[in-house]
Amino acid sequence: MTVPAVEIITVLIDMKVLIVNGSPHLSGCTDRALREVEETLKANGVDTERVNVGTKDVRGCIGCNFCREHGRCVFNDIVNETAPKFADADGIVVGTPVYYAGANGQLLAFLDRLFYSTATTVEKTMKVGAAVVSSRRAGSTSAFDEINKYFTISAMPVVSSTYWNEVHGFTAEDVEADLEGLQTMRNLARNMSFLIKAIAAAKKVDGVPEQERASFTSFHTER
Repeated sequence: MTVPAVEIITVLIDMKVLIVNGSPHLSGCTDRALREVEETLKANGVDTERVNVGTKDVRGCIGCNFCREHGRCVFNDIVNETAPKFADADGIVVGTPVYYAGANGQLLAFLDRLFYSTATTVEKTMKVGAAVVSSRRAGSTSAFDEINKYFTISAMPVVSSTYWNEVHGFTAEDVEADLEGLQTMRNLARNMSFLIKAIAAAKKVDGVPEQERASFTSFHTER
C-alpha cells in the first residue's frame, strides 16, 4: 500500500521528544550533552520539552499498586507531573551523571515510578528511547545499561549513535572539549529524528505492532 506524500507530511507534524535531566547541576556536564541533543533535534524538525529531575525531592516506589487502580502514583510529585508529557511525546531522552559507576539514584527512583505507574495509562509501544550519560572517566557504560533497560521492557526502540551515548568531563567546559562526545550527541539526535519520523509514517499505514500480555510466569502459586 502506497501512502500519498501529503499524508506522510501530515503525520510528521508536531513530533516531540521529552528530555529528562537527572543531574542536580542544571548547567553541568549532563545538561551540556542534552543541549547538543535538543538543538540537533530541533534542527531536524522535532520539538523538545525539558524536565529537570535532579533538583527535585523524589522517593522510590513502594510497590503499593495504588497506580493500578487510580492511574497515577500515590506520591503526587514530579512523576505524576511528567506522566502526561511522557504520554504526548514520541520519544524520550534520559540523561544522567555517573555516581559510583551507575546512574543517579534519584533519577532511577523517578524512572521506576514513572514507568510502573504509567503501565496501563501510557502507550509506550514504539515510542523511542535514548540514554545519555556523562562521567569524568569511567562507569558510563553501566549507567548507560541501567537506563536502556526501562526502554527494552516497554516495547520501545532504543536509539543508537556512532559510539556509546556519553560525554566526558568534570565541568560543562570540559565537555566542550570532548568533540567526539558532542559529535555522538548530534548523531544520536539525527538518528532519533529519523526513527521517530519513520515510525510515525509506518503507524499511519499499519498501526503499532501487537503486544501479547496474557502470559505471566509466576513461581509463587501453590502446588
